[in-house]
Amino acid sequence: MNGHYKFVNTPLPYAYEAMEPYIDKQTMYLHHDKHLQTYIDNLNRTLSSYPEYQGWTLEQLVINAPCLPKEIQADIKNNSGGVFNHRFYFSNLANPASPQPVGILDQSIRNEFGSHAEFQRQFKASALSVFGSGYAWLVVNAAGRLSIITTKNQDTPLEMGLVPVLNIDVWEHAYYLKHYNQRAGYIDDWFHIVNWDGANQNYMRCFPTIF
Repeated sequence: MNGHYKFVNTPLPYAYEAMEPYIDKQTMYLHHDKHLQTYIDNLNRTLSSYPEYQGWTLEQLVINAPCLPKEIQADIKNNSGGVFNHRFYFSNLANPASPQPVGILDQSIRNEFGSHAEFQRQFKASALSVFGSGYAWLVVNAAGRLSIITTKNQDTPLEMGLVPVLNIDVWEHAYYLKHYNQRAGYIDDWFHIVNWDGANQNYMRCFPTIF
């Protein structure tokens, strides 16, 4: 996955139909090849006139957008966030998938939320609470503990000093072809294809001196 300008839309690590029946083939195609591609094109277009920032990583652009020239702050924030959030979302899907968390993350979720079922209940409630467009996230906070947060539009946890472990995209384009306006059904389906192995790896990278 390329990390700086010019950004390219790397192929999905699975076929468009791989998440069937939980996410349909057409949604995966449009979501990845059209929606994500638009963010990448817009980000590259903005950076094309600012060579001094073309060597920055995607994460640097996300975190430092408020420090950039005023005329490009919004474009960089929205489009770098759109690229980061979508890449993270697609990387954390798998089919078949474990029905529940694995590894060290499994134990930490049970410690923090009491059980996987309670985590799922809270995560779904948070995803449903997003007004309009955005994401729900499982993150590691500054104290090293897991928490659930939501972000609007293409905001990211990186801007808050949080480390993402898992996210769900609740923009309507992520589910409308299959679920219409029924976000709850999409969330229930998403839980069947969470890449818990990948999420566990994301979590372990938060503590490199331990694992």
